[in-house]
Amino acid sequence: MNPKSAPRTLISFSSSVRFPSTHLSNGRTSERSASLVVSASNKRLIGSLMNAKGLRFAVVVARFNEVVTKLLLEGALETFRRYSVKDDDVTVVEVPGSFEIPVVAQKLGKSGDFDAILCIGAVIRGDTTHYDAVANSAASGVLSAGLSSGVPCIFGVLTCDDMDQALNRAGGKSGNKGAETALTAIEMASLFQHHLK
Repeated sequence: MNPKSAPRTLISFSSSVRFPSTHLSNGRTSERSASLVVSASNKRLIGSLMNAKGLRFAVVVARFNEVVTKLLLEGALETFRRYSVKDDDVTVVEVPGSFEIPVVAQKLGKSGDFDAILCIGAVIRGDTTHYDAVANSAASGVLSAGLSSGVPCIFGVLTCDDMDQALNRAGGKSGNKGAETALTAIEMASLFQHHLK
């Protein structure tokens, strides 16, 4: 079979994927991209933000950098209320710093009392490598807590270069990341409760 006349198989992806440029015989360059095609026969599971009643949440919040974490917590609690999560269905647990968040999140997840755990903290870069150790440990620890407990543990720990950047993400110019992570917690709890039991 002549390679020039061989049929081409097209593959589609959800995001814009760029394939390497192809140089054509006429000297032009061809750019190719692909997009996702979902068949009507596929089963799609997704959590709902509109079905949060009865879901139970824990929020593990670090006290270190409290000027930031307090704003993140307020954003999360306000979001829970806005999406019909009762105050009685949210338990807030304070820990000294972001490094301590994962072990508490894991313990809460394994308790069976919660549908999702929201982990809130703020790590701000300083003059030493301590920032890297704490930020990396918090991120991998929250992931590990979720995997080992089987309960979604949502990473809401800001990792910022300075206090201004952190405040901008705690209700300033960049919105409130505490509120955003509460939305993620609701959606993941709903997904697990209604589709992944």
